[in-house]
Amino acid sequence: MKETNTAYEMTKLAIAAMEEKKAEDIKVIDIREVSTIADYFLIASGNNRSQIQTLCDAVEEKLGRAGYFKRQSEGYDTANWILMDYNDIIVHIFDKENRLFYDLERIWRDGKEVAVTEFTSAS
Repeated sequence: MKETNTAYEMTKLAIAAMEEKKAEDIKVIDIREVSTIADYFLIASGNNRSQIQTLCDAVEEKLGRAGYFKRQSEGYDTANWILMDYNDIIVHIFDKENRLFYDLERIWRDGKEVAVTEFTSAS
Protein backbone atom coordinates (compact mmCIF):
# COMPACT_ATOMS: atom_id res chain seq x y z
CA MET A 1 0.00 0.00 0.00
CA LYS A 2 3.02 2.33 0.57
CA GLU A 3 1.14 5.63 0.37
CA THR A 4 2.70 8.85 1.56
CA ASN A 5 -0.43 10.91 1.90
CA THR A 6 -1.56 12.68 5.06
CA ALA A 7 -4.48 10.34 5.81
CA TYR A 8 -2.21 7.31 5.57
CA GLU A 9 0.39 8.85 7.89
CA MET A 10 -2.28 9.92 10.39
CA THR A 11 -3.83 6.45 10.35
CA LYS A 12 -0.43 4.86 10.92
CA LEU A 13 0.25 7.10 13.92
CA ALA A 14 -3.24 6.61 15.41
CA ILE A 15 -2.96 2.82 15.13
CA ALA A 16 0.47 2.89 16.81
CA ALA A 17 -0.91 5.03 19.66
CA MET A 18 -3.87 2.70 20.18
CA GLU A 19 -1.73 -0.44 20.01
CA GLU A 20 0.63 1.00 22.64
CA LYS A 21 -2.35 1.37 25.00
CA LYS A 22 -3.70 -2.12 24.22
CA ALA A 23 -6.75 -1.20 22.14
CA GLU A 24 -8.74 -4.22 21.03
CA ASP A 25 -10.04 -5.17 17.60
CA ILE A 26 -8.68 -2.20 15.64
CA LYS A 27 -10.30 -1.89 12.22
CA VAL A 28 -9.58 0.50 9.38
CA ILE A 29 -12.24 1.23 6.78
CA ASP A 30 -11.25 3.09 3.62
CA ILE A 31 -14.28 5.26 2.85
CA ARG A 32 -12.74 7.35 0.05
CA GLU A 33 -14.92 5.69 -2.59
CA VAL A 34 -18.18 6.08 -0.66
CA SER A 35 -17.97 9.37 1.25
CA THR A 36 -16.29 12.75 1.26
CA ILE A 37 -16.28 13.15 5.06
CA ALA A 38 -12.88 11.47 5.49
CA ASP A 39 -10.49 8.99 3.89
CA TYR A 40 -10.42 6.45 6.72
CA PHE A 41 -12.50 5.41 9.69
CA LEU A 42 -10.54 3.83 12.53
CA ILE A 43 -12.60 1.77 14.94
CA ALA A 44 -11.25 0.29 18.17
CA SER A 45 -12.48 -0.96 21.52
CA GLY A 46 -11.39 -0.45 25.10
CA ASN A 47 -12.36 -2.43 28.18
CA ASN A 48 -13.47 0.40 30.46
CA ARG A 49 -13.92 4.15 30.70
CA SER A 50 -10.33 4.78 31.84
CA GLN A 51 -8.79 2.75 29.02
CA ILE A 52 -11.06 4.36 26.42
CA GLN A 53 -10.05 7.84 27.61
CA THR A 54 -6.39 6.76 27.67
CA LEU A 55 -6.69 5.53 24.07
CA CYS A 56 -8.18 8.88 23.07
CA ASP A 57 -5.43 10.81 24.89
CA ALA A 58 -2.72 8.67 23.28
CA VAL A 59 -4.08 9.26 19.76
CA GLU A 60 -4.40 12.99 20.39
CA GLU A 61 -0.86 13.23 21.79
CA LYS A 62 0.80 11.20 19.02
CA LEU A 63 -1.01 13.01 16.21
CA GLY A 64 -0.47 16.39 17.88
CA ARG A 65 3.28 15.79 18.13
CA ALA A 66 3.29 15.08 14.40
CA GLY A 67 1.45 18.35 13.72
CA TYR A 68 -2.04 16.93 13.20
CA PHE A 69 -4.77 18.43 15.34
CA LYS A 70 -8.32 17.26 15.78
CA ARG A 71 -11.10 19.38 14.45
CA GLN A 72 -13.62 18.09 16.93
CA SER A 73 -14.29 15.30 19.39
CA GLU A 74 -17.32 14.02 21.22
CA GLY A 75 -18.03 11.57 24.00
CA TYR A 76 -14.89 11.90 26.13
CA ASP A 77 -16.71 12.38 29.45
CA THR A 78 -18.97 9.34 29.16
CA ALA A 79 -16.35 7.36 27.21
CA ASN A 80 -18.72 4.76 25.83
CA TRP A 81 -18.09 6.07 22.31
CA ILE A 82 -15.46 8.71 21.64
CA LEU A 83 -15.38 10.20 18.17
CA MET A 84 -12.31 12.16 17.10
CA ASP A 85 -12.50 14.05 13.81
CA TYR A 86 -9.16 14.84 12.17
CA ASN A 87 -10.67 15.78 8.77
CA ASP A 88 -8.77 13.09 6.83
CA ILE A 89 -9.44 10.37 9.39
CA ILE A 90 -12.16 9.81 11.95
CA VAL A 91 -11.28 7.75 15.01
CA HIS A 92 -14.02 5.90 16.89
CA ILE A 93 -13.17 4.35 20.25
CA PHE A 94 -15.95 2.29 21.80
CA ASP A 95 -16.71 0.21 24.81
CA LYS A 96 -17.67 -3.30 23.71
CA GLU A 97 -21.41 -2.90 24.27
CA ASN A 98 -21.74 0.26 22.21
CA ARG A 99 -19.49 -1.03 19.47
CA LEU A 100 -21.82 -4.01 19.02
CA PHE A 101 -24.90 -1.81 19.23
CA TYR A 102 -23.81 0.82 16.68
CA ASP A 103 -21.97 -1.68 14.45
CA LEU A 104 -20.16 0.87 12.28
CA GLU A 105 -18.47 -1.92 10.37
CA ARG A 106 -21.89 -2.98 9.06
CA ILE A 107 -23.13 0.56 8.43
CA TRP A 108 -19.99 1.40 6.43
CA ARG A 109 -19.70 -1.96 4.69
CA ASP A 110 -19.58 -0.20 1.31
CA GLY A 111 -16.16 1.03 2.36
CA LYS A 112 -13.16 -1.25 2.01
CA GLU A 113 -11.72 -2.79 5.16
CA VAL A 114 -7.95 -2.43 5.13
CA ALA A 115 -5.75 -4.75 7.19
CA VAL A 116 -4.10 -2.94 10.09
CA THR A 117 -0.83 -4.55 8.98
CA GLU A 118 -0.95 -2.34 5.87
CA PHE A 119 -0.20 0.54 8.26
CA THR A 120 2.06 -1.22 10.75
CA SER A 121 4.46 -3.28 8.66
CA ALA A 122 7.55 -1.93 6.90
CA SER A 123 7.38 1.83 7.22
